Amino acid sequence: MTLIELMIAVVVVAILAAVAYPSYENQLRKGRRASAQTFIVDLASREQQYLLDARSYATGATALAQLGFADEAAIPSDVSKFYTITIAPGATTTPPTFTITATPKAGTSQVSDGALTLDSTGAKTRNGATGW
Repeated sequence: MTLIELMIAVVVVAILAAVAYPSYENQLRKGRRASAQTFIVDLASREQQYLLDARSYATGATALAQLGFADEAAIPSDVSKFYTITIAPGATTTPPTFTITATPKAGTSQVSDGALTLDSTGAKTRNGATGW
């Protein structure tokens, strides 16, 4: 092979990598979002069980511990590295309500997705828009 042929091959590989890498990053972001959504749905299910046992939802700073996630190590790593999970009480109504929010951590690729929420009625939002 001549030097020119080698340079052409390097340029072709560089172009292919430049096209493929953003798609790869996008697929990773979508996979992490799906993991967060699955975890949020699991938390909502645990909230319903907690309501049956305690007659109220677990909310606030201790909510994750009350639902069986005593420390961050219990949360799946692909969720805990990229999202901060909070469970806030809804309005003071009967029956009680809650809202689970997964907020992307600053500096991660998930920031462009915006916050994911799920409330006690099953309403899901992503970055303020209805649905995931």
